[in-house]
Amino acid sequence: MCTSIVEVVGAEGAGKGGDGWFDVTHAVVSYDHPHHALYEDAINIDFVNPALGPGARVAVEISLESAKELCGALARAIAAAEIEENERLRPRR
Repeated sequence: MCTSIVEVVGAEGAGKGGDGWFDVTHAVVSYDHPHHALYEDAINIDFVNPALGPGARVAVEISLESAKELCGALARAIAAAEIEENERLRPRR
């Protein structure tokens, strides 16, 4: 059964697909049947640029537990990056 759990957000960056690097404009996160991972359902993450057609896609299918670990790792890296950025912007005396 399909879950209909889908989140789409704008994203700025680059991804490497079968035809090389392309600009990423969106990230699509879903919880549904994976195509390749051996799970009944998985967290599926696609980085895409719809303007470039279906080839402009980088896909990842991971377990729910792996997604939780990834979420934590992202939160920690973002927090550390924000501290780093604030240090760079602080005026030197």
